[in-house]
Amino acid sequence: MKKVISGVTTSVLFILLIVTVLAVISNQAADGEPNVFGYQLKTVLSGSMVPEFQTGSIIAIEPIEEPTQFEKGDVITYINPDDNLVTHRVHEVMNDDQQYITKGDNNNAADSEPVLAENVVGQYTGFTVPYAGYVANFATSPEGALFLLVVPGALLFGYSIIIISRALRQIETPDEKEPDSQ
Repeated sequence: MKKVISGVTTSVLFILLIVTVLAVISNQAADGEPNVFGYQLKTVLSGSMVPEFQTGSIIAIEPIEEPTQFEKGDVITYINPDDNLVTHRVHEVMNDDQQYITKGDNNNAADSEPVLAENVVGQYTGFTVPYAGYVANFATSPEGALFLLVVPGALLFGYSIIIISRALRQIETPDEKEPDSQ
């Protein structure tokens, strides 16, 4: 039973370390834009779309090729005039699908600035992981990346020292129990 637990523990720590390393590398290679099967993952930073998704959630958006395909009720992600990403629902379509009036579900009024079709970067897919954005933001920070690399690595290193010392004790024990042949 101890060997099974030992093997499982080693495997879990090793897999955690590898996944963390790959996540950090892919995040850095993608310039902070994590992609999963072609979908971009975004962290919700405000409560403007409650109850559709909560602050701190991760949502998946599908990058779009044709920014003039949206209808009233679609949830889109766009770049606002302040160069921030915003995810709101299309409230009105204007100028032959060239502009959209958007509104957060939790907001009392529509957004003041129309969204140009060229500023739309994606459409919400309906996939949400509540509160995982807090973890993702921590993991992508320098402190979080360091923590998520160092802790599993240190645990794996410490656990390997324990396993090696146990193995060395088992090797030494049979020699000590042999009777003296004199």
